[in-house]
Amino acid sequence: MNQKVVVTGAKGQLGSDLIQCLTKYKIDCIGVSRQDFDLTDTEKMKKYLESIKPTCVIHCAAYTAVDRAEQEPELCYAVNVETTKNIAKVCRTMNTSMVYLSTDYIFSGEGNRLYEITDPAEPVNIYGRTKLEGELVVREWLKDYFIVRIAWSFGKNGNNFVKTMLRLAKDRQEVKVVDDQIGSPTYTKDLADLLCRMIQTKKYGIYHATNEGFCSWAEFAEEIFRLTKKEIKVCKISSKEYPSIAKRPFNTKLSKKSLDEAGFYRLPHWKDALERYLKEIE
Repeated sequence: MNQKVVVTGAKGQLGSDLIQCLTKYKIDCIGVSRQDFDLTDTEKMKKYLESIKPTCVIHCAAYTAVDRAEQEPELCYAVNVETTKNIAKVCRTMNTSMVYLSTDYIFSGEGNRLYEITDPAEPVNIYGRTKLEGELVVREWLKDYFIVRIAWSFGKNGNNFVKTMLRLAKDRQEVKVVDDQIGSPTYTKDLADLLCRMIQTKKYGIYHATNEGFCSWAEFAEEIFRLTKKEIKVCKISSKEYPSIAKRPFNTKLSKKSLDEAGFYRLPHWKDALERYLKEIE
């Protein structure tokens, strides 16, 4: 069957890489961004999807400003939950599958273990809660879905931690970075390729899909400066020393067992991904 895929958030980090990747796989794709219409406009979104009749919707658009979400909970909820529910409902009426991008922030971050897809979700901030509720509405309305949890994403489009570090390196000799939050970066180009392969199967379910390996934000920063040969000192600090509005989970190491069991490949190591990314944005 010929596939026709709609990608929301098509101008963001993952969305733009997905459009490129789908095109490479010769999969008919259409990208939708805020410039086209507001996804929270339910009627417009419904008419649009019904006119396209996609076989799959990859829902990348999201409210991702973690700290600002604490001050704008209604807007965060509208984008991450209500919009997701409305897309899922339309997908159900059209027998269309859906890919929902979720986050490591649905977990509490306690302990040192790897989180399995079946572990209880206990988000510690509003962003995490709304992304979890987004997962729940997808599961409520659809049978044919992929829920893919990612973390610490970086890509060519949009802002990310790597670009922030490179910007700070222009006029600083040292930077303070937290060293007690552990997770895995996700290169959106690597993730896009995995998602393109996923949607060509019917192996629906929940997956964790970050790049391999774990690090702290401080270790991530050190590797950025090492690869770009910038002599910047990384001062490792605790989360308490770096006050933020939203609480962050300390440990979001995600198990990839679900990928293995479904026969999907794991993404390359994050250091390898970072090296390729830095060449891409040179």
